[in-house]
Amino acid sequence: MLAKLISLLLPTRGRPRLAERFFQSVLEQTAKPDAVETILYVDDDDLESHNLDCAGLDIHRIIGPRLTMGQYNSHCLAESRGDIIVLANDDMLIRTFGWDDRLRELDASIPDQIYLAYGNDLFKGSKLCTFPILSRRACEVLGDPYPASYRGAFIDYHLFDIFHRLRHLGHDRIRYLEHMVFEHLHFRAGKAEKDATYAQRNRIGDDPIFAGLKEQRIIAADRLKNAIDGVVQEPTVRRNDEVAFKMSLPGITRTFLLDRSLPLGWRFFLWYWFLGRYAASRGWLKLFVR
Repeated sequence: MLAKLISLLLPTRGRPRLAERFFQSVLEQTAKPDAVETILYVDDDDLESHNLDCAGLDIHRIIGPRLTMGQYNSHCLAESRGDIIVLANDDMLIRTFGWDDRLRELDASIPDQIYLAYGNDLFKGSKLCTFPILSRRACEVLGDPYPASYRGAFIDYHLFDIFHRLRHLGHDRIRYLEHMVFEHLHFRAGKAEKDATYAQRNRIGDDPIFAGLKEQRIIAADRLKNAIDGVVQEPTVRRNDEVAFKMSLPGITRTFLLDRSLPLGWRFFLWYWFLGRYAASRGWLKLFVR
């Protein structure tokens, strides 16, 4: 029996050495490298990265215009062939040998293949699915797992929020794989220098996007529940929502704290966290932007 194919989705810009370091970790830690593919998105003006490759790995390159992070990942997903989809970063290293077989075992343990898995990034740990893992079927049910509106952040929180909602609907499908280490060598963890790619990101620019896509996440959680329950649904249509959400203290409270479709602990966390981020954006404090 052939092993299920795993697709690593890797947008990268201006970091060829980091991408090569990531490739090497994949090569060294993968039990079945013939059953893993890497889909690489490189900007057309990032000439140094156009020939990125690694002997022994199946790497597919997409070279195109500069896009949002959501668009990068969606393009990679469209080109991928895997049954299991992993969002990767160029500042990530795989530290656990046989990680691929662990994901196949998890996938086989959930017959309907509706789940959100993630490893230990040695930074956020269980608190966030930093490198989210979905089955192909879950992606198809969601229709738009990586919304184009997200410029550089929040895709992990977006998916985490959907599956917290699904848990609140009675199906706990979040799987944290503590002993599968996908280390995040982020500068905020003290593991890298703050380079141009980090510096160009607006740390709070996607906050109104996340808040504005709440209704989309509610619908997504309902679709996942229906898929688990065996309800026949119409095919999803990929969306490209432009969100006009104005962040304010009352708006943050209504959107998060008063959202009864979320578990109390998660909505309190979002409310408290976004209040802090809003305060930081107004110059009131810097504590919560992390």
